[in-house]
Amino acid sequence: MSHQQRTTKNTQQQVTSKKTPLALALLPTANPQHIHLRDGEVVLYRRSRSLLYQCRYKLADGTWYRQSTRKASIEHAVAVACDLYDEARYRQRLGLAHQTHSFAQIAAVALAELRVKIDASTGRTAYSDYVGCIEKYFLPYFKDKRLEELTHTDIAEFELWRDRQMRRKPKASTLMNFASAWNKLLSVAVSRGYISERVPVPKLTTRGEKGTTRPAFSEEEIAQLLAFMETWQHEGLRAVEKEMRPLLRDYVEMLLLTGMRHGTEAMGICWRHLEWHTDKGVKYLRIWVDGKTGGRWLIAKHRAVDVLKRLHARQTDIASVALDNLFAERVPYKLFRFADGYQPPSLNGTFRRLMRDTGLLKNEQGQTRTLYSLRHTYATLAMLRGEVDIHTLSKQMGNSAAMIEKHYSKLTATMAADRLA
Repeated sequence: MSHQQRTTKNTQQQVTSKKTPLALALLPTANPQHIHLRDGEVVLYRRSRSLLYQCRYKLADGTWYRQSTRKASIEHAVAVACDLYDEARYRQRLGLAHQTHSFAQIAAVALAELRVKIDASTGRTAYSDYVGCIEKYFLPYFKDKRLEELTHTDIAEFELWRDRQMRRKPKASTLMNFASAWNKLLSVAVSRGYISERVPVPKLTTRGEKGTTRPAFSEEEIAQLLAFMETWQHEGLRAVEKEMRPLLRDYVEMLLLTGMRHGTEAMGICWRHLEWHTDKGVKYLRIWVDGKTGGRWLIAKHRAVDVLKRLHARQTDIASVALDNLFAERVPYKLFRFADGYQPPSLNGTFRRLMRDTGLLKNEQGQTRTLYSLRHTYATLAMLRGEVDIHTLSKQMGNSAAMIEKHYSKLTATMAADRLA
């Protein structure tokens, strides 16, 4: 044995016999692939190509959940894994989700669900309002907060901030939209298991300033408007005006003859949504509309057929098809559109110009009339004339009888004096 070999052997014997820290460092080490903690209910491991430890822990219902400790040190990873396990068990005992979710995370899920329903046209049009409430007001304010930690003070401070952002005191109807959007978000959180239904999340206030009644037209003003539009529709100078004016005339008359909502309900009608309904030998025009309160059939006044004939004659792709055949063939084209099939996104601007030209833009109280005034006019005249009862009118207009009574309770005996005297 050479001198060098004898020296090495003696050193190893000395190190082993004294059991110094140097001796431990020289020994080969082998890290376990899995470390079991808390009677095997917490497992710590590290994936290949990663320096950070992962863990999985068993929840109270027997399911396992995986999560990163974000630690490369075994000592720190063990501490984090045990803390995650303890917190998850504690939250489950309180009826909470095993992992906390920020408001922004829950809002993202709620928004995705709302947009799917909007795109599929299966949801109410109010869902678009809910999206606006969440994106414009809830998210900027509650972004990093936790739903289960919100207090009544948080909600009160949010409502003060929201009113400052809106620069006005919101009406009761606006507050109902906010409350409905909030409840929708909470229902998503509960259904996904992010919070328990037992968690007392504060509600939003729904009491606001009472909205003012929308301005309507009198019977004399309606007669003036209809007569004016007969010539006004032909006075457009530009090509788009020559299409827009006749279309607006038909649109206005259809709203007055049906009471349907302008916008989504009216603009969403296709020719396939029209059909004849015969009762006791009389033919009635029946129209399917789908909007704010879901789908429903409504009956148009007989004069609505004249509106359909004008629309039919201008639409070149179906003008050669007889009107009755058009109903039977369930043609999917939009009802309110230009001759080439284009449907303008809005008729509000042209209607405002029409009101200005007729001198009917404002009523006696100085309120500005809009396309919604036509729906309000339909309901007002129907009640004043005693044509239908409140329950029938509510079915036609897609409102509850209580809502009709609330909005048109001003139609007292005094207003109908000419019929009662």
